[in-house]
Parts: sequence; structure tokens; C-alpha cells
Amino acid sequence: MAIVKQQPIQQTSVDERQRSRDLPGLIAELEAEDPAARRWAARDLSEHPSSVLALVGRLKCENDSSVREAILTTLTCLGDKAAVAGLVECLRSEDVALRNEVIEAMKQLPEEVAPIMGELLADTDPDVRIFAVNILESLRHPLVESWLIGVIQNDSHINVCATAVDLLGEVGSSSSREALKSLKSRFPDDPYICFAADLALKRINED
Repeated sequence: MAIVKQQPIQQTSVDERQRSRDLPGLIAELEAEDPAARRWAARDLSEHPSSVLALVGRLKCENDSSVREAILTTLTCLGDKAAVAGLVECLRSEDVALRNEVIEAMKQLPEEVAPIMGELLADTDPDVRIFAVNILESLRHPLVESWLIGVIQNDSHINVCATAVDLLGEVGSSSSREALKSLKSRFPDDPYICFAADLALKRINED
């Protein structure tokens, strides 16, 4: 019996970047089933500032960490008001990992984030105010200490003040002394606030 030689099965692979790379095509690729396609689309959209809304929309529901990283990198590269506003939206997400990733992204945009820091620190959601203080940690802005002083003088939420006083312990100067003393008076029954304020005062006095 003659042996029929089987033809090898050809593996077809699609180079995702050979698809349409114009703005509509890239936005459509953000919804592709293949994470690699979504990741390349997110990267290539860095040349399209008008894609911010689509990127943010995808970021809110994206489960693949590499795709989220690509989207956040693109939003950081774009870095305009719309991109920053989209990142702020994601601070309100219930996804803890996403919030942390967004905080790290916003730390890379000190000049862009600084103009809205006052709004973030006055947000009605105390969690957002805490996230704003976390962003201040790496913002490297001349008003960081002033913003933190304002928080411990005016914010009524103890957790927000606790986060702020921790950072003041690292960046505070003699300008923070009176605010730190007043903070202890505002929360006299909270041992952590008193401890952190005393620690910050000790460091300032030693400098």
C-alpha cells in the first residue's frame, strides 16, 4: 500500500501591527480578543492624543496587566489635561491594583498634576484625598509642604491627616511646626496622630 505523505499543517499567525493603524483601526483593536493586539494598539495610540477617552474606557475594564501597563504608559506619554482627567477618574475605581497603578502613573506627571492638586485634596471622597497625598510623595513640587500643611489644618478625616503627617515627617520644615502642634490638639485621643506628629516635630527640630 502506497504511503501518502501528509502535508504539514501550516500555522497561520497574524502580525497584529499589519492591520489598519489609523486612529479608528487602533481604537477598534483596543477591543480585540487577543491581549497582544490590545497591547500594540495601546502603544501605537501614543501618537493620537484624541484617543484618550478610548484608552481610559479600556483601562477601566482591562484585566490583562501588560495591556494596562501599555495603556498607562501611553496616557503618561500623552500627558495632556484629558489624559490626567482620565487618570483621576480611575482613582475612583474599586480595583485596588488599578488605583495603585494610576497613582504611580500620576507621579510621573508632576507638572501636569500640580494644577489640579488643590481639587484632589478637596475632593469629597476621603480615599481620593488620601491618594492625592500619596501622589505628593513623588511630585517634587515646591508647594508640596504647603499642600500638606493645608491638609492637616483643614481636613476632618483622620486617615487623610494621618497620611499627610507621615509625609510631613519626611519633607516638612520649620514651616510645619505650628500645624503639627495644632494637629495633635485636633485629634488628642488618637495615639497614632500624636506619635506621628511628635516624630515629625523631632525630625524638624533636629535639622
